[in-house]
Amino acid sequence: MFTKKGELSAGGHATLKGNITFNTAYAVSDHFAVMLNGSMLSSERRKRDMRYNQLEAGGGYFTTFGPNSNRVLEIYGGFGSGSSDRTDKEENKETGIITYERHEANFNKYFVQVNFSSKRKESLKLLGREFPLNYGTALRASYVNMHDYTLNNVAGQEEDNIFLEPIFYTRLTLNPSVQLQYTSGTTIGLKNRDSLTAAYSVFSLGFVINVGGRNLSK
Repeated sequence: MFTKKGELSAGGHATLKGNITFNTAYAVSDHFAVMLNGSMLSSERRKRDMRYNQLEAGGGYFTTFGPNSNRVLEIYGGFGSGSSDRTDKEENKETGIITYERHEANFNKYFVQVNFSSKRKESLKLLGREFPLNYGTALRASYVNMHDYTLNNVAGQEEDNIFLEPIFYTRLTLNPSVQLQYTSGTTIGLKNRDSLTAAYSVFSLGFVINVGGRNLSK
């Protein structure tokens, strides 16, 4: 939700499955911004263990429009890379023997993303106070290709895919600089692949710190 030069945004979020992400961006001019984002996951479950790390960087254009210039449109593009280590476990009910299938890969990604956000007219009333609500949506298209892929420590067939990632978020303004954000979204893979497939739906909760911008609630 950038509005002018010098604005800084930083956020941290966590999902119910243990995925932790951070997002940072800085407006280097009145219409251009740069971003740096990261994501990590370390999960051990009965049927699957998963470790995942990713870092990405990008830049793009932003502008405000509408009544009182309280709507924001942002267009970004960028590049990222990461690694994934997934172990699927299957137990034979008759013998109790567990078999393991381990997938390891590194990957690169290229993405374009469009964000739209706006200030709601209503606010949430709680404990005698009013907390303004912001809402928005983002649509990302990513091209991802894997390399150094192994299946049970044997070189496997490397794949690529194109993903569409729509998300929707609501921000509750706690003070002019800090907002509580709830995010929901999903991932759609456009190619039929065996290993490089779409992930689970996203439901995350976190905080966003935004300083240096205009007050859009007026």
